[in-house]
Amino acid sequence: MLRTHTCGELNMAHVGQEVTLTGWLQRSRDMGGLTFIDLRDRYGITQLVFNMEVNSALCVEARKLGREFVLSVKGKVAERSNKNAKMATGDIEILVGSFSVLNVSKTPPFTIEENTDGGEELRMKYRYLDLRRNMNLKNLELRHKMGIETRNYLNNQQFLEIETPYMIKSTPEGARDFVVPSRMNPGQFYALPQSPQQFKQLLMVAGFDRYFQIVRCFRDEDLRADRQPEFTQIDCEMSFITQEDILNTFEGLTKHLFRSVLNIEMGDFPRMSFDQAMKLYGSDKPDLRFEMTFTELNELVKGKNFKVFDEAELIVGINARGCSEYSRKQLDELTDFVKRPQVGASGLVYLRYNLDGTVKSSVDKFYTPEDLKAILSKFNAQLGDLILILAGKEEKTRTALGTLRLELGKRLGLIRKGDFKPLWVIDFPLLEWDDETRRYYAKHHPFTAPKPEDIPLLDTDTGAVRANAYDLVINGSEVGGGSIRIHNKELQKKMFSVLGYSEEEAADQFGFLMNAFEYGAPPHGGIAFGFDRLTTVFAGAESIRDFIAFPKNNSGRDVMIDSPAPIKLEQLNELGIKLVK
Repeated sequence: MLRTHTCGELNMAHVGQEVTLTGWLQRSRDMGGLTFIDLRDRYGITQLVFNMEVNSALCVEARKLGREFVLSVKGKVAERSNKNAKMATGDIEILVGSFSVLNVSKTPPFTIEENTDGGEELRMKYRYLDLRRNMNLKNLELRHKMGIETRNYLNNQQFLEIETPYMIKSTPEGARDFVVPSRMNPGQFYALPQSPQQFKQLLMVAGFDRYFQIVRCFRDEDLRADRQPEFTQIDCEMSFITQEDILNTFEGLTKHLFRSVLNIEMGDFPRMSFDQAMKLYGSDKPDLRFEMTFTELNELVKGKNFKVFDEAELIVGINARGCSEYSRKQLDELTDFVKRPQVGASGLVYLRYNLDGTVKSSVDKFYTPEDLKAILSKFNAQLGDLILILAGKEEKTRTALGTLRLELGKRLGLIRKGDFKPLWVIDFPLLEWDDETRRYYAKHHPFTAPKPEDIPLLDTDTGAVRANAYDLVINGSEVGGGSIRIHNKELQKKMFSVLGYSEEEAADQFGFLMNAFEYGAPPHGGIAFGFDRLTTVFAGAESIRDFIAFPKNNSGRDVMIDSPAPIKLEQLNELGIKLVK
């Protein structure tokens, strides 16, 4: 090794020792007869001291060094006179006897500091420099530790880690596929997997019983802070189990990660049906770190000649406790917020329950003081509360109010860092109707089993069928989801029929799976965790890009290597692809 110690391990026990350190020059300070340099590596920072009186030539050479130069330094560990309690090595410093430059560096385009002066696009262009910042190092260390602990837990639960193919067949369900042309089979294409779904089911048919894989997946979809075109899943499947077995096993995994990674002991996770989550929170991934549940008002407020309410499918509101003193400007800001296209509400109705006991609302001329008091009573409102109400189409209104609830949670400081509230959301609809194509689509995927008691409804009330499906939600983020699978060939054929596949189309797309079911498929089910998203939630952060070594930007581009990029005409010709202008 070129070093005897790292830049993060020296302390008072090493005083007097001769050591060799290597690393990057973080910053340099000239103080008359002394020069101080902070030397950084992956493990920390150590202060170096060059003394003009002891070795003037060495000190002069040190002052010529630039930021991010790679150095090897030899010297003696000494106690610092001005200790720095914020540094792990803040009690000591190195009295440098000699050093060598292992490599020089151009001046970086931004400072390699926690509070850097580089914007996101610039830092992504020079991501290898951005990764030198301690926060990014810690993010990837957290990701590493979560991967190790996931493998430890699943290994102890008798799961086998098995790799599945990256080049598969394109399927029409779900997001768009990334496709790969085949040179040896002109005009034909592979698809990169959106998940290993069908292969892990085949592994259950093969008798492997418990499978997992920390696996790369690919989806060609519009990007957000919690999406990337390539991402990582903790992908799992089990045989001879019920939904209860899967919930218990993977609640156990999540508790193990909280314990081993964050040193937090979690209690049992609550469970909530999809219908209940939508009714109380307007979301199938509710954030339970604060209350503010929905209260419905249809029976109470209709028939009072207020057209907005009288014509609405749903009138529903929330109680922002202690906010009656909101100014007109603040209420206008909330109104503008819900009217944004991303939220989609047409307006906002409010009731102030003032501290003096009076009630002031934006619908005073339609409702008597007694009417307004009845509304307040419905919300269990106290003096100082503010009631906020939306009205309109049911699904759209619930979703809009759910977005407003989250916004208020942030504005009112109700969301505390380090507070974790997990829950299972269960009993999802099996199917969702699309008005444009006039057909049903699988809410999860076409291999999800309906709840046994709802199977007869596939013929009589298709939209009412519930899925044997479940999502794990933590702090308003869906970190995992899965289902019990269909393992019976006839039920799977029925499902394809409900989804509008002809027998020929189903055989073409999924024939290999249907054939496998004829050879003794066991009852099975599974789950997949979004590993990037789970790590982001554990860190209390918002963007999964911060936990991926080399992420894409919001346009799906890697600005560091300038990808995607054109390829040569010769390559296109080899693949039998012609560009259309």
